[in-house]
Amino acid sequence: MLESLLLNFLFLLFPVLIFLIFFENKLHTYNKTILILLSSLSMVLCMAFPIKLEIGFIFDLRYIPFIIVALFGGFKYTFPLYLVLNIYRFMIIGGAGTLQSFLFSTVIFILVPLLHKWFFVQNAKKRILGAVFVTIFTIAFYLSTLAAVLPALNKEFWLLAVYAVPTYALVMTIIMILIEKIIDNIKTRNSSLQSERLNVLSDLSASVSHEIRNPLTVTNGFLQLLNKSETLTVEEKTYIEYALLELKRAENIVSDFLAFAKPQSENMIYSNLKEETEYVKNIITPYANMHQVDVQYAFQNSLSFKYDKNQIQQCLINLYKNGIEAMKEKGGVLSIEVSEQQKEIVIKIEDNGIGMTKEEVLRLGNPYYSTKKEGTGLGMLMVYSTINKVNGKIQVDSEMGRGTTFTISIPV
Repeated sequence: MLESLLLNFLFLLFPVLIFLIFFENKLHTYNKTILILLSSLSMVLCMAFPIKLEIGFIFDLRYIPFIIVALFGGFKYTFPLYLVLNIYRFMIIGGAGTLQSFLFSTVIFILVPLLHKWFFVQNAKKRILGAVFVTIFTIAFYLSTLAAVLPALNKEFWLLAVYAVPTYALVMTIIMILIEKIIDNIKTRNSSLQSERLNVLSDLSASVSHEIRNPLTVTNGFLQLLNKSETLTVEEKTYIEYALLELKRAENIVSDFLAFAKPQSENMIYSNLKEETEYVKNIITPYANMHQVDVQYAFQNSLSFKYDKNQIQQCLINLYKNGIEAMKEKGGVLSIEVSEQQKEIVIKIEDNGIGMTKEEVLRLGNPYYSTKKEGTGLGMLMVYSTINKVNGKIQVDSEMGRGTTFTISIPV
């Protein structure tokens, strides 16, 4: 029995280890398909090599990958496992209990994926506890259906319950801890890479901007002196005016480039964001009205921190503008909420626009990546750079056709 249990546990570790070794560092659209295939294989192997109890009953751990996929993926990704489970159970194993297995798996398939949306937004600890609770409920339900078809609840039935419930709960706990650790490692690595990219960009921006500004300033000064000369013709003065205008445009580009640099000491303030959020809301409102977008604003924060005023304003302008442009075809509501949670300032910006796919969300903040045809991606890069400088975090929740929510958490 112990050998069969360890073998089943190895089958459950199989998808986790394969993903960890071959796919953890690669984000591809086909990753989910591979996980479904690996989970199906794990489930089939568990059914092929069940745990045989001395009391005559047999059971296996097939429902652990089934429950995990149902909680993480919902109905869409659980349906293939549901088909594999019942087809293998009917065509390969057969025998008594096939109908009960079909009915039981159908009930689990209908009920467990309903928790997907709630499960997905929980933190790691709650997800582990939630998965274990669902597992215990599933086995309790299985034992209840088994008790309904047995002529009498004898000692063997209660021994099965004693074996099955703790085994399922313990194995689910171990597998979920491993999964959550992999998820945490991926998030930590991505965060470190993003932070490193932004730091390099910040240093490069400051250096290049400083070096370019010096010759621009000198050239501007000489041209202004030359423009005062009385020996110049009207045509020559026109050329100088054009040159001065282009120099001014170049200085504006350099100023925009400095938005990626480290915070400037002359712009640093210690405040609670009230003035900046209201200012940006006021200047973006006419743009929102042009696109039939209603701006709803709420501010409830007493916490303060030190930040570059100009960079924070530009960051908020980019986020507000993106939200409005996501609704420009049909209009909608841009909701802006600033609040405090424990020792963090939370800025929540929500729109009900076109939304984004999960792949698009993962690529946000990368240089020159944009979901807009005419976009450069530098606006979102600046947003991530600014929030990174104040040690903040950005969480993006989006659904195609439903809208997008940016949640920025800034520790104080």
